[in-house]
Amino acid sequence: MKIAFTTSDNIHINSHFGSAKKIDVYEVNQTDYRFVETLKFDGNLNEDGNEDKLLPKIEALHDCTIVYVSTIGGSAAARLIKQHITPIKAQSEEQEITDVLTKLVQTLNGSPPPWLRKALLQRSPALDELDDTKEEVTL
Repeated sequence: MKIAFTTSDNIHINSHFGSAKKIDVYEVNQTDYRFVETLKFDGNLNEDGNEDKLLPKIEALHDCTIVYVSTIGGSAAARLIKQHITPIKAQSEEQEITDVLTKLVQTLNGSPPPWLRKALLQRSPALDELDDTKEEVTL
């Protein structure tokens, strides 16, 4: 699964979702994690209530299961959830991305909490294939 982090330094989860200029994306599985890409955003990203700046970020995160943020507005969180992307607030702006990734790999090897199981089910490729199969069935 893909996990995203709002960051200003590629080390800490230290950016507000709406004003983040960079979002790092990682691929995570039960054995390890690997860096995929840094999504970059330009323009006016000030925390000003302008909802139009959210759409490019939400579209760029379309294949992510979770996005970790330092802070996020209610409207942005709701829009992410509607797209089956779970926003999670970091414990602090000093929390390191690698610490979260390491714990996530360990959690996937154990018994994931209900919120994580739900997020994984929403992103399950097997479920997507089932949905496609249903549409192809003719009577």
